[in-house]
Amino acid sequence: MVSVTIDDLDVRLIALMRATPNLPVVEMARRLDVARGTVQARLDKLADHGVITGFGPDLDASTAGYAVRAFATLEIRQGSGAAIVDGLRSIPEVLSVHAVTGPGDLHLEVVARSNDHLHQLLEQILSFDGITRTQTQLALNTWFERSIADLVIEHAATSSSRTKHKT
Repeated sequence: MVSVTIDDLDVRLIALMRATPNLPVVEMARRLDVARGTVQARLDKLADHGVITGFGPDLDASTAGYAVRAFATLEIRQGSGAAIVDGLRSIPEVLSVHAVTGPGDLHLEVVARSNDHLHQLLEQILSFDGITRTQTQLALNTWFERSIADLVIEHAATSSSRTKHKT
């Protein structure tokens, strides 16, 4: 995947979409003081290059009925990774799967409705051939979560602030 340069207008557009996600393109253009076609072209560019990956709503897991969050580290038998990842992809409660360095081979983020539900999910995961060892930690509290959009917006604000102080 190729990295895309995100300029000030892109950042302002992303920030506007984060603050008010349901705005029509015409209103975004008005608020950004650019042409409607410019906003549409920027949205298309960001989506085509995979920077914007979706326009759906962000949901709170707990409020949506998934109050239990856990992180599991899997050690797997060499050569079984693709089959295990395919199996994990079939479980909707597995939110992310990462290949990692250090102890373990795969790191998962899982949500569940209850501890019993989590137990069922872990049993399902453990049924995949090639998993040799697991370790699971429950998240007791989530102090904050950031999205990549938040990171891009904050980085742009910080860079802009540093530039203003240098002049």
